Amino acid sequence: MKFNFKSSYLVLGAVVLIVLLLFGGRMFKILKPGEKAVIFKPYTTGLDKENIFGEGFHIIAPWNELEIYNVREQQRDETMDVLDKNGLSVNVDVTVRFNPSYSKIGFLHEQFGVNFINVLVIPEVRSSVRQVAGRYTAEEIYSTKRAEVEQTIITETKKVLSENFIDMRALLIRSINLPAQIKGAIENKLQQEQEALAYEFRLKREESEAERRRIEAEGIANYNRIINASLTDKILKQRGIEATTSLAESPNSKVVVIGSGKDGLPLILGNN
Repeated sequence: MKFNFKSSYLVLGAVVLIVLLLFGGRMFKILKPGEKAVIFKPYTTGLDKENIFGEGFHIIAPWNELEIYNVREQQRDETMDVLDKNGLSVNVDVTVRFNPSYSKIGFLHEQFGVNFINVLVIPEVRSSVRQVAGRYTAEEIYSTKRAEVEQTIITETKKVLSENFIDMRALLIRSINLPAQIKGAIENKLQQEQEALAYEFRLKREESEAERRRIEAEGIANYNRIINASLTDKILKQRGIEATTSLAESPNSKVVVIGSGKDGLPLILGNN
């Protein structure tokens, strides 16, 4: 029997076509921008956590599975009721932005799976907010230590997510809401504190001005005492003689009566 190569090629082509039709969807994978994947080999080595597939075209054995992850930055908004250190209810709105650690997708898949947002991210964010809020009073959370509360929540949430293969890009506290009665009481207290601080400032300013005036008055008084103590009769006579001499030497004509003035000083009667 003569071997027919043409028939063999046709058979082989048909087999290949059948394989492609049956398993093509499992063998050929295209990862889009913003996607990465890890491979699971059920019949050999299991999950390959070290090798990460990037975007582009990939061929895998049809019995293996490619686990695809969206690694773009994602955002979730959460509204929750938490308790302060005194047991008062505080409503907090939080926004968290994050993405899976690119090189740790295999470990993330092993521990949490593709549903990691609901299994890991959201529960940890809510837990961190509750733990931090429980260390402060409602007044501190709402006003006096708000920046500190926000920074503590960010720091602790970022740490726990990082330990579980998530890069937290940002955590924003959009709003903090208290029951109307508690909010009103806190705002009234803050207003009274501001008024008290303003009154204290005015008192200190007035005290400073009074002290300035006292020091100025003492300086003037001390100056006058020194001048008075230095003006003896002999010094006054000397100053009078010097003044008379200066006038006598001036070119203007005048009448001077010697010895007629007070204390024997010359008396100037007039100028011409």
